[in-house]
Amino acid sequence: MAPRPPDPQTGGMTGKRSAGLLLYRRVGDGIEVLVGHMGGPFFARREAGAWSVPKGEFGPEERPEAAARREFEEELGLPAPEGALVPLGDIVQRGGKTVTVWAIEADLDPAGAVPGTFTMEWPRGSGTVREFPEMDRFAWLTPEAAAPLLVQGQQAFLERLVSHLA
Repeated sequence: MAPRPPDPQTGGMTGKRSAGLLLYRRVGDGIEVLVGHMGGPFFARREAGAWSVPKGEFGPEERPEAAARREFEEELGLPAPEGALVPLGDIVQRGGKTVTVWAIEADLDPAGAVPGTFTMEWPRGSGTVREFPEMDRFAWLTPEAAAPLLVQGQQAFLERLVSHLA
C-alpha cells in the first residue's frame, strides 16, 4: 500500500494541533507581547510556566490561520486584530501537541477581555462540576519578562519574533 500524501492543511502532522496569535506592540526601543495566564485550579497559584500564547485546538477541517483567529476571540472574548500575520512556525510541546503560532502587530486593552470558560470536576472526586476561565488574566510584557512565565515550549515563539524584528 502506497503512503498517503501529507495533508496540505496539517503538513502531514498527526496528533493534537493548536493554533494561536501572539500580539506584539512597539514600545520605546523594544516590544511587548500579549500573553495570558491559564485559568483553573492547576495554575491558580503558579506563575512560572503558567502563561501561554492565546491558542486552542483545531481539527483537520479547519485551516490553522482561521483557527488561530477563532481561538484568539474565544480566549479573550475580543475579535482578533486585522493585519499581516508573521509566521512563527511550529513547536511540539512535551505532551506531543503541535502548536502553530503567528505574530501580529496590534494594540488592544486586555481589560476588556471576557475569557471563554471550561468545566471540570473540582475538587477531584467531589462530584462537583465547576466552571473556570480558560485564561484568567492577560498582560503586556517584554519578551524577557514573558519568557520565564510561558509554558516552556512556547518560549521559542518569543525568540523567533525577536529575531524576525531584529
